[in-house]
Amino acid sequence: MATRTAVMEAVEKLNYRVTIGDVAAQSGLDLNTAQREILALASETGGNLQVAESGEIAYKFAPNFRQILVSRSFWLQVKEWLKGVWKWVFYGIRISFGILLIVSIIIVVLGIIAATIALNSQRSGNDRDDRRSDNRGGGGFIWLGGWGNPFGNPFIMFDPYYYEPERIRQRDPDEMGFLESVFSFLFGDGNPNADLEERRWREIAAMIRSNNGVVVAEQIAPYLDETSRLEGDEYFVIPVLSKFNGFPEVSDAGTLAYKFPDLQKVASERKAKVNHSYLQEKLWKFSQASQGKIALAIGLGVFYLVASLYLGSLLGNPRLATSLVGFLGFIKAAYGFLLGYAVLFLSTPLVRYFVLQYLNGGIGDRNQKRAARAEQLQKPSSTLREKLNFAKTFATKQEVIDQNNLAYTTEQDLTDQEYAKLLKENKEQ
Repeated sequence: MATRTAVMEAVEKLNYRVTIGDVAAQSGLDLNTAQREILALASETGGNLQVAESGEIAYKFAPNFRQILVSRSFWLQVKEWLKGVWKWVFYGIRISFGILLIVSIIIVVLGIIAATIALNSQRSGNDRDDRRSDNRGGGGFIWLGGWGNPFGNPFIMFDPYYYEPERIRQRDPDEMGFLESVFSFLFGDGNPNADLEERRWREIAAMIRSNNGVVVAEQIAPYLDETSRLEGDEYFVIPVLSKFNGFPEVSDAGTLAYKFPDLQKVASERKAKVNHSYLQEKLWKFSQASQGKIALAIGLGVFYLVASLYLGSLLGNPRLATSLVGFLGFIKAAYGFLLGYAVLFLSTPLVRYFVLQYLNGGIGDRNQKRAARAEQLQKPSSTLREKLNFAKTFATKQEVIDQNNLAYTTEQDLTDQEYAKLLKENKEQ
């Protein structure tokens, strides 16, 4: 029977409130294994840590903890699968939005040109009919001189300025290209806190080591998000205990300190360096693209929207009804998509800007709360000072696994090691 299954069955038989000794006795597991599995199970299902009147640590689980565990496991697997798939298609998606913008603009411009030629052809035919009936000439020259170019330069987006002068000189490989800039303008550059959990655990470990392997809950709180489910409830420490194989110590007054002896075992002497007194989330940035490329993306979006509206006015001309076949028929059928993409291209970044303001507000609040918890440690109350002093009584120095004090290594033959050990003992005598 797997150890996890044995522990889960023991928790159910013991009515969802257990001690490490209870689980070891019920399941037949050794105490260390039982403690490790109980902490992992409590961390994954949201269990609670309690101090019994006897001073023993008790763990309380929800009756539906099995369903919670299955649900969590399923969604973690789905998340990992999606992460793997997304990694392969992400770059293609980024580039496709820029390509779609350029292709759509080209289609709109060509549609305007085709619609204008069709309208002018009909107008020229009407003019010839009028000249024959009125017996007047020279009108064709008047049209050519008077019509001019109503669109300016429809290919202005191909001006070298829009592609930046970097194209004709050595480009920085880290510089964002135009198509990536378009995606960045539309959807940003990803979560700036994608490595938040990694940073969180790294800073917690450094903080624990800097305190000689023993801390209280208030020292861990500045690195966590939510710590106030219940007043005085130190449930938020359980994932940390599970992560770093820690365990609680209880004073006669019910004060809790948490020991992490494994973090004090090092291959060489290391000085723990705490970079921050609390975990700081990074604010979302609207875009990492340069201002020039953002301006270019906005300019193309505005040009695209105006051109789409103008194309719509041309397609709505009654005189063009008989000409909506072939390419113009395709333009007419796709016009809703072309106009919709133009609107979305400009509205999506606008909506995202306000969403980021909201998200950054939440990040600021969380950073402020963590900073406030860290500030409490700088000016501890009498109760907190007693807890910190209690924790210091369990402090342990780093246990360095020195090369000169090895009992065994796979790098040498066992006989050679025994002989070297014997020589060393003789020298010490």
